[in-house]
Amino acid sequence: MQRMNATLANPLLPPPVRIALALMAAGAMSACAPSGLEARRTEARSLAAHAGWERVAIDSGRFVLIAHRPHTVRRVDTLSVYIEGDGLAWLSRSEPSRDPTPLDPVALGLALRQPSGAAVHLARPCQFTLDPERRNCSKQYWTSHRFAGEVVDSMSRAIDRLKADQGAQGLELVGYSGGGAIAALLAARRGDVERLITVAGNLDPAAWTRLHRITPLEGSLDPVDVAPALSKLEQIHLAGAKDRELPAELAEGWLRRLRTPSAARLQVVPDFDHHCCWVEAWPTLYPDPAPRPDPAR
Repeated sequence: MQRMNATLANPLLPPPVRIALALMAAGAMSACAPSGLEARRTEARSLAAHAGWERVAIDSGRFVLIAHRPHTVRRVDTLSVYIEGDGLAWLSRSEPSRDPTPLDPVALGLALRQPSGAAVHLARPCQFTLDPERRNCSKQYWTSHRFAGEVVDSMSRAIDRLKADQGAQGLELVGYSGGGAIAALLAARRGDVERLITVAGNLDPAAWTRLHRITPLEGSLDPVDVAPALSKLEQIHLAGAKDRELPAELAEGWLRRLRTPSAARLQVVPDFDHHCCWVEAWPTLYPDPAPRPDPAR
């Protein structure tokens, strides 16, 4: 591991190579490290640091939210914000987790491997937080109220900060798993979202709870309710053909709720499930933005 760290510190390595090696190192560490909270926090910090990114704590009102972004903040026209999944919400069907920090921060891995443009990662409430940052961290915010209005409001304020820091004019929201629901709800509230991407996204929480026979998320907003309002927004929804947690049929239900014609499409990826192999394949899967019309013409 010391040899790997020395390699990662080599300034002559191009950024894509450093990021790929960082992901390999993080995977090696997670394979032999305990799944305790501190190990999960450390893995995310290490993954970000090896790629030249920093951890940022954002006071967004009700919550302190954790973001990861490049050390060097540059001005961009469009900023891609990757929204983390639900994380470790439950230890069993009846016992909620004491902390929702994910075992595998997929959205962070996706952000680090975006092949073009500028990206940042935004965690959900109470994920990756240190004890002094744990404000209003009631278990309801990663169980029944995970998509509550106050959660969406808080994340929107954090995005305002990240967007302002980079002087961005527009946003691309990329949500993984439950982060897809948050991304859709944010897109409906904001006027600066240019594109919505979900990766194994939960676009129909009610159908999801019925599928798995679990308690409905009665304290949460439902992204299905805002689907018609997003019909004209460019959307790409990626689903794994082998995903049993959030099968592609749930995304198909979302598409049926859009007004026609819509600017949304579903891409089902063969052999992928809920976790494999989104991060590894992201440099080739990431859909390049459509070229903007030349205003001079």
